[in-house]
Amino acid sequence: MKYALVNGERQEAQSSLSGKCPCCDSPVIAKCGKVRMPHWAHRGMCDPWWEGETEWHREWKGLFPKEWQEVIHFAENGEKHIADVKTDQDYVIEFQHSYIRPEECQSREVFYKKIIWIVDGTRRLRDKDKFIDVWEQSKAIHSKIEARRLLGYFDECALLRDWSDSTAPVFFDFRDDVLWLLLPKTIEGRYIFRIKRSELISYLLPASQIRFEAILKSMDNFLLTKEVLVSLQNSQHQPTNYSLRQRSRPRMAIPRKIKF
Repeated sequence: MKYALVNGERQEAQSSLSGKCPCCDSPVIAKCGKVRMPHWAHRGMCDPWWEGETEWHREWKGLFPKEWQEVIHFAENGEKHIADVKTDQDYVIEFQHSYIRPEECQSREVFYKKIIWIVDGTRRLRDKDKFIDVWEQSKAIHSKIEARRLLGYFDECALLRDWSDSTAPVFFDFRDDVLWLLLPKTIEGRYIFRIKRSELISYLLPASQIRFEAILKSMDNFLLTKEVLVSLQNSQHQPTNYSLRQRSRPRMAIPRKIKF
């Protein structure tokens, strides 16, 4: 953990401090060696969803306000877990480096309800190359916006297979200037959008005039535009009598300032 309670205040680990876990109130030990980053450690982790943090985790967390980091999220039945980040729009952001079982992924999505995954795409050496191959094979659905419709290439990419059943937005991070957003599955298929890392961060922060909620609605509405509908209907891989209007979300215009 990055933060523990020291005399009732959240503090980062220092070798001279003693703290308590904000989730279970058990004593935690400050680990401040030369090899691993400073952190607080239980003898046994109280939250089964918690994973050991990497520099990648910490770098992402550090992009958000301190009070958003490691927030305890409570369910009505009393169950509680520590969210990596919880925004002022009540989105929980989970940074996932290691493999996660589909059952646990589903449990977290049900528990948090409004969740965004940011996944370390560099854990396996071949994942980026395989992912880019899938992107290049997939169908471009607009002449100006970087968005592709996946036409059944999940078996060719382990990273996509791992997250194929997610019902939440999943951002793949290959540690460069762009992120790749896999939208939740809909009746008409799966879509990937390419978005700049800096833009996603700005949409999540409170100072932005355009917030993350508006981005998702804009992407959803984009898939209902005339050019995209015609493109999809002309695809040999999709029947032409389906209706994209079976979605439950309201239609919204795409803000002109948004760049995908």
